[in-house]
Amino acid sequence: MTELDERKLDPAVALSSLDETAPREPHRLFALKQGDCFAVVDAYGDIRGAGDGFFRDDTRVLSEFRLTIGGRQMSLLGASLSQDNVLFTSNLTNLPIQSAGGRDIPQGAIHIERVRLIWQDRLFERITLSNYSREHSTVTVSLHFAADFRDMFEVRGSTRVRRGTTHVAKTDKTSVLLGYDGLDGLPRLSAISFSQAPDQLSDNRADFLIAVTKRSQKVLYIEVGPDVADAPDRDRFRAAAARARFGMRAKRRHGATVHSSGRVFNDWVERARADVALLTTELSTGPYPYAGIPWFSTAFGRDGVISSLQMLWLNPGLARGVLAFLAEHQATETSPFSDSQPGKIMHETRKGEMAALRELPFGRYYGGVDTTPLYIHLASAYAERTGDMAFIDKLWPSLKAAAEWTEEASRATGFVTYQRAAESGLANQGWKDSFDSVFHADGRIPKGPIALVEVQGYVFAAFRGLAALARRRGEFADAEHWENRAEEMRVAVERDFWLDDMNFYALAIDGEGQPCKVRTSNAGHLLFVGLPQPERARLVAEQLLSASFHSGWGLRTLADDAVFFNPMSYHNGSIWPHDTALCGVGLARYGERDSVVRLMSGTFESAVHFNMRLPELFCGFTRAPGEAPIAYPVACLPQAWSAGSAFMLMQACLGLEIDGWEGELHVTRPRLPIGIDTLTLRHLSVGDKAIDLTFQRVGDRVVAFLSDRHEGQVPLIVRT
Repeated sequence: MTELDERKLDPAVALSSLDETAPREPHRLFALKQGDCFAVVDAYGDIRGAGDGFFRDDTRVLSEFRLTIGGRQMSLLGASLSQDNVLFTSNLTNLPIQSAGGRDIPQGAIHIERVRLIWQDRLFERITLSNYSREHSTVTVSLHFAADFRDMFEVRGSTRVRRGTTHVAKTDKTSVLLGYDGLDGLPRLSAISFSQAPDQLSDNRADFLIAVTKRSQKVLYIEVGPDVADAPDRDRFRAAAARARFGMRAKRRHGATVHSSGRVFNDWVERARADVALLTTELSTGPYPYAGIPWFSTAFGRDGVISSLQMLWLNPGLARGVLAFLAEHQATETSPFSDSQPGKIMHETRKGEMAALRELPFGRYYGGVDTTPLYIHLASAYAERTGDMAFIDKLWPSLKAAAEWTEEASRATGFVTYQRAAESGLANQGWKDSFDSVFHADGRIPKGPIALVEVQGYVFAAFRGLAALARRRGEFADAEHWENRAEEMRVAVERDFWLDDMNFYALAIDGEGQPCKVRTSNAGHLLFVGLPQPERARLVAEQLLSASFHSGWGLRTLADDAVFFNPMSYHNGSIWPHDTALCGVGLARYGERDSVVRLMSGTFESAVHFNMRLPELFCGFTRAPGEAPIAYPVACLPQAWSAGSAFMLMQACLGLEIDGWEGELHVTRPRLPIGIDTLTLRHLSVGDKAIDLTFQRVGDRVVAFLSDRHEGQVPLIVRT
């Protein structure tokens, strides 16, 4: 694959492939998901191509789904998602139209409500027409539909030399069947079924003549699935909605809940929690948070690890599910095409046609240099949070294999490096994986193999965590070995990455041993794992909190004086909430808890402007009075590690750590978010107990206490 072809996989490049007339701002789109199906629609409830659609197993099975009344698009009144993310509702009214008999119907006479959900690979829709005029009306309701059966990577901009066979639509009285046979030999079907027979039905449109008497309603039910529905109706719709809501409630019940004195703050927390639940898919190995909709609605290694780290203090079960899945899919062989080597942890998995045909390596791809040490770090963090050594013992062979890969990957230079093994893989394999995200100060793209600064920090944390686990297992020789490896990495990073002339850490060291002297947020991840000596951490913190990085909404990925700085870029100057949160935890670790409170305030205020949902990223323009943050046009929304950022920053503010070994709560220099006077964690698990913990502002202090019924059962140690 050429460099140009690779760029087509980058969401930043997908801008050029979108219909310029489509409203692609992510916060103006609406996403539903259940299992391996998801839908992205506009506020009208329409699917109009571009990146919108109804997707099943990485294939777009509905590329157009538009509703018109009297041959015209409707006027939008409002659109929303239910708080649990199960139901999408769009409220519309007619523009001036003519009835089927030719009589003029004024604007606003008919209210149209579209309610939609996904359950068990099927999209359900209820369309209700209410006539508020004083006249009987017969209107033409038209549904325009199409299924292009494009692979997700095609939707993102990749081109294919050949495609499979698209079949002529098959219609009967109340349904139409659209079909495609992929080059992988799999048939892909999209059946659209109606609760009543259309008056006219073609391969791309269904027309209904619906008589709506004055002050009355008429309802049309539609289902889209892999096969023809028996008979869409009120009972099927209600049953699907009830089951979908029950399933979502079950996911949201896992872990502790947060309730504060701030109503709007609570709305944000509830939406973030609902987004994590929406993206969490129950796999055979347990729950796994898919990365984000639409581009990354699948299991990603890095995203899953970081999302579960963010939620670990509240819901350790999520980390257990992620660890089990990644262990099951750990590489056992060397493959240049998939960038795999024995012991390496998966970066990404896909189910689409292009992955099956190996047109791309992402069916099961291992080109993430940081995922393996992050996996080890998550395992040790999970053990510290829960004390669950029985699970760690099951994982131990996988953890040792991951450690062996990590040591082997650092054997040549002392650092864990990457260089793609095949041209089809990703050129950059850290979390900033755009083609231009790693560079020298003068703009030169470095030659590999490349050692990223934050990856060495993850390796340090991995070895340190493994050493602690080995000691608990009585494997003292291994423990000493890994302790030494962690210390060697700490010394090497301080020696080779620190830039005296910039008082900062280099972004990377290239294949010629030269540092990339660029100030990036990557250095904040070193603070997250606690690698830097305190004085250097203070110097890094000062710069991260300066105007060069801190926009007022969050931390930019790149300092504003860098040669490639662009606040509208994907990785070179934008704001990623998860990146801000990781840096925030690092700042708190080195005593900057008040600064973390300010970071959380900016993040919360950003979410308010984005309708309580933090997108994958947004533009890094400096905050100005009265202005809102600027959306990035093709960001995922929702995104798991953006939603989880709310909880990671909250934990950093509260200074809360849970010692699963001793069954203790530790609170250090607690702070509450700005404007919040009380915050209560309910059903927080500590060992085999579930407690309620409250933080309350008292004058200029924040105190923490357990509810009366838990007093004495769980030790609470507070340091102020």
